[in-house]
Amino acid sequence: MASPRSLVDKFCPLPSKRERRKEARPGELLAAALDLFVEKGFAATRSEEVAARAGVSKGTLFLYFPSKEELFKAVVIENLGGRFTEWNAEFEAFEGTTAEMLRYCMNVWWERVGLTKASGLTKLMMSEGGNFPELAEFYREQVVRPGHELLRRILQRGIDRGEFVPMDIDHAIYSVVAPMVFLMLWKHSAMVCVDGVSTLDPEKFIATQCETVLHGLCVRPGSPA
Repeated sequence: MASPRSLVDKFCPLPSKRERRKEARPGELLAAALDLFVEKGFAATRSEEVAARAGVSKGTLFLYFPSKEELFKAVVIENLGGRFTEWNAEFEAFEGTTAEMLRYCMNVWWERVGLTKASGLTKLMMSEGGNFPELAEFYREQVVRPGHELLRRILQRGIDRGEFVPMDIDHAIYSVVAPMVFLMLWKHSAMVCVDGVSTLDPEKFIATQCETVLHGLCVRPGSPA
């Protein structure tokens, strides 16, 4: 399935040969900004550092993104928020059981987000969101709420099809979100959330967490309606 239209297309819609370098700049700036935001945090990242890493002047950066806040918002949309059109389309097309859908959802999240540098944006917002309430609300609007709504649709599908027991969906969502948040913290916190002795395999962790959730959600023979 095609990925959602990127911000590069929005900023540079004319792919003429003469404009090729100009077209590349927004994508390069967003990639450089993502690297620096994840490495240093939002407050510590300076606009001129982003421009230097992308190989352009600070003035060129501000042609596309008039402030560091707008640059951060563009990074969030490009790497996280813009994916929900694709993910909701996959929900509509999915033909398997809801248990299979939930397993697929968690594994695809790891492959497309958790394994990538974009997963560091969640850790950044958890550590700095309180100091930047406008950006925190933007993140909730673009990432948290759409993500919760998609999980709500998955859980409701299981209930409606008689595959999952009735539940408090608003709270059950966090049973799915919590393992994902843990993995992002693990990945971007120098492994301090584990004991440093045993090895954490993300794929096995997701499989274990998913089965734990499903054993609590799935209807079992002899269980009350």
